[in-house]
Amino acid sequence: MVSRARRDLLTLGCTVLPDFIRPSLRDVLRQECSAIAPRAHHDVETVNVYNIAVDSALPEDHPVRKAFERGNAFVARDRIPADSLISRLYSHMVFRHFIARCFELPELHELADPLSGLVLNVIAPGMEHPWHFDTNEFTVSMLTQQAQAGGVFEYCPNIRTAQDENFDDVREVVDGRGERLTRRLPLQPGDLQLFKGRYSLHRVSPVRGEVARHSAIFAYSERPGVIGSVERTRQLFGRVLPEHLAAEGRAVRGDRLLD
Repeated sequence: MVSRARRDLLTLGCTVLPDFIRPSLRDVLRQECSAIAPRAHHDVETVNVYNIAVDSALPEDHPVRKAFERGNAFVARDRIPADSLISRLYSHMVFRHFIARCFELPELHELADPLSGLVLNVIAPGMEHPWHFDTNEFTVSMLTQQAQAGGVFEYCPNIRTAQDENFDDVREVVDGRGERLTRRLPLQPGDLQLFKGRYSLHRVSPVRGEVARHSAIFAYSERPGVIGSVERTRQLFGRVLPEHLAAEGRAVRGDRLLD
């Protein structure tokens, strides 16, 4: 399983481990996450794929100037019960070591951030999580409730590197002409997804019908003590804690990409 995950991540930037949560617990998984979904902080923002302010000096056709409406919401870690399945899984040492092996990393640490280490992502009907890159090099997530329609995970494997933004291909995708570059990933509740979201442009397509899409996001870091920025934390959760204020300005970046 580890060998296959490593091969998929190298060639496709993504791997899925189906039925990671055994079938007898899928209803428990869905029910627990549905119960906490109302605790999410909702916000609708106008964003671009880099989640940065638009530089007016850039040309009109630059992908940073393509605006999208993001309407997803997040339940913060401090509002997720410690005895829930996703919380127990996130903190389990064996699970963390397994994830590290799949990503070919010597060690992984839980985020020290009291809000963003583990979150439940909620995308309500009519909303979407538009095209974007992740700040972290890797992402671990699990679908806990499928949308009635839509809500499909789409991504462009390794569309950029740490050395090359590849703006031409990114522009093609955000302008709606990137079919040749885009993969669609059918996910089922309980599937575990490992993803290199720093270099692969991705989105969740608009959710349709009457059922929201729920997914758990397990955030780890190669170094201990990582805490999110004040600005980004306030965007995601509508609040910050003393830990965020104390850590502000100490972030270390591993590349010089836009974001």
